[in-house]
Amino acid sequence: MPTAEQLALTDEECRLLQRGLMEWCGPARCTEEFAVAMGFDGAEDLSRRGVSIHHALAGRAALEPMDWARALLATEVAFASDVIGSGYEWSTTTGWPDDLTVRVLRSVQLKLIRTVAPLVGRGLGTRSEVRPEILRAGGGPPPEPAW
Repeated sequence: MPTAEQLALTDEECRLLQRGLMEWCGPARCTEEFAVAMGFDGAEDLSRRGVSIHHALAGRAALEPMDWARALLATEVAFASDVIGSGYEWSTTTGWPDDLTVRVLRSVQLKLIRTVAPLVGRGLGTRSEVRPEILRAGGGPPPEPAW
């Protein structure tokens, strides 16, 4: 279980993750399905476990890789989504301007990728294999449906 220090996270980066988690106890309103997609058991677990992860981050305690993934995903969605997250209101509700948030979030993403990426397909969703026949010539996306 790595600590913030072992992952080279700064105090500012930990504060961003804490703030992102706390948005789900306030202005952000998560659906059950999105909470599960972010690695929680549901929306109630997002609130409960989010507070627990928040406290662990504040105390610079070690976290399981899945909890690092939960903190990162919860922050990313709270910041970016205007549908279920804070989105447009992020800077108002958190006090974090968008430009600072993006800069710090990109740094956190780089530092956590080795810890959280291996969880995809093993506890954090699944990925299907890309079938070559659905790709257009030249490697682009498949054509739009004709409906």
